Amino acid sequence: MKELVEVIASALVDSPEEVVVTETEDDKEIVLSLKVAPADMGKVIGKQGRIAKAIRTVVRAAGSKGDKKIIVDIQ
Repeated sequence: MKELVEVIASALVDSPEEVVVTETEDDKEIVLSLKVAPADMGKVIGKQGRIAKAIRTVVRAAGSKGDKKIIVDIQ
C-alpha cells in the first residue's frame, strides 16, 4: 500500500522528491502518513478534498482483501 500512495502522490505534485510515506501497522489497522511539500499540499487535497478522498478510496479498494482497516493521513 505504501508504494501505491507514493506513486499516486508523486504524479500529482511538482516536487516528487519530497513525497514521504510512512506506514504504521497494528493488529486492527494500517495507517499511511503522507507528507508532501507545503506548496504541493493543495494539489494533493484538491478542491473540497476530492483528490484526497479519491486517494483514500483507491487505497481502501486495493487493500480490501485484507482484514485490516487502512487509513491514509495527509500531513
